[in-house]
Amino acid sequence: MIAEAQRGPYSEEEPSIRLEKLGRQQPAKRKPIVRYQSIHKSFGELEVINGIDLDIFSGEKIALIGPSGSGKTTLGRMLMTLEEPTSGSILIDDEPLWQMERKGKIVRANEKHLHRIRSKIGMVFQHFNLFPHMSVLKNVTLAPRSVLQLSKEEAEERAVEMLRKVGLEQKLHDFPAQLSGGQKQRVAIARALVMQPKVMVFDEVTSALDPELVGEVLTVIKDIAEDDDMAMLLITHEMEFAREVADRIVFGAEGRIVEQGTPEQLFENPQSDRLKSFLQRFL
Repeated sequence: MIAEAQRGPYSEEEPSIRLEKLGRQQPAKRKPIVRYQSIHKSFGELEVINGIDLDIFSGEKIALIGPSGSGKTTLGRMLMTLEEPTSGSILIDDEPLWQMERKGKIVRANEKHLHRIRSKIGMVFQHFNLFPHMSVLKNVTLAPRSVLQLSKEEAEERAVEMLRKVGLEQKLHDFPAQLSGGQKQRVAIARALVMQPKVMVFDEVTSALDPELVGEVLTVIKDIAEDDDMAMLLITHEMEFAREVADRIVFGAEGRIVEQGTPEQLFENPQSDRLKSFLQRFL
């Protein structure tokens, strides 16, 4: 990894996760659930990811911050197989995402392999992408029934539980047009959670919301972070939110990881000039 100032007590075997803050006991040893290894990504002549290495550990909450155009969203989209790395590898649960073995050789992954590995990842996007002709309940049960092959009863039971978690149990039969922007985004969160992913990616989930609706969505994500053991990659410009929720902050710029560490380290004692300049706009 190319980095100006990378620090923090992180290793492949045992990350420093602030589990005491979240009311959980830290296990003796953790393994990465996601590994980005020497990732490069170019769009034509423009290189947006330039040799990134990053491990995300089981249960860890990582906030990815940085200026627009630094490659944050691209990293998340790669996990969902919406963008393919130009070079490098991504491992999910020790299995390559974009490669597979066939007859003793490593080849490009086929759709069946991508689908199987991708099922471990959930993502909530900037825009809600709800089906307008479906009720809230049907929006949330569609994937469990079609992808996981759950029965109608099983899917609805799981959906109601997730909608209750995001505070929308009273909106089961409403349609998207009847919801506020914040409520729509909470439905999108429930829709991702109902698939029970091992890793959840939140990509600037409040950027399309009116300012007065931002708080309700961030509160839901905070509650999920405190109650759930799945790993989270939080791509955000909400610095106070990142400070409160994340175990680790990763600051990227120009397609590289510049600095990473605990929220206290990065926000109270940034080392690189690039991070200092970035934080001046928020803190």
